[in-house]
Amino acid sequence: MVSIQTNGAAIAALDTLRSISSQLGTTQSRVSSGYRVETASDNAAYWSIATTMRSDNKALGAVEDAIALGTAKVDTAYTGMQSAIEIVDEIKAKLVAAREPGVDKDKIDKEITELKSQIRSVVESSSFGGENWLYRNEVGAAPDAEMVSGFTRAADGTVAVQTTVFDVDSAVLIAMRPTSTAC
Repeated sequence: MVSIQTNGAAIAALDTLRSISSQLGTTQSRVSSGYRVETASDNAAYWSIATTMRSDNKALGAVEDAIALGTAKVDTAYTGMQSAIEIVDEIKAKLVAAREPGVDKDKIDKEITELKSQIRSVVESSSFGGENWLYRNEVGAAPDAEMVSGFTRAADGTVAVQTTVFDVDSAVLIAMRPTSTAC
């Protein structure tokens, strides 16, 4: 009679089962974590790359949020500018109509005054995040607006966040000027 302890085939089968059990545990660990390389001991090079990529992915998410914020500021200024242009077009049409004989120029003047008031209202309300690029109520130059525009990782591993600077003074439609005192 052959014993299980001396049976070579049985011993090989037990070794195979132990190996499969160990590999199954490793696979279950990877599946539960969602990572192919869960720890540095699995594969140090891949783990390092994966850790860097996860970090960059989080940084890219933050950059994406910052770009969305900058986009919202630009869109707000653009919408205000477009509205102001449409109102100016209406003013031009009123001025052309005022040149016609027999037109009530006082009425057209009142309409133009109302349209100018609308422009001021649109410009003053074109603000996002406390910034209004179309209206200045302070004396002096407006500070430049700096917005995040990109994220890069160089070949040497250094990380940089790119920004775009916008000269706010170039977009101002209404700027309050200090009143001068006459002597």
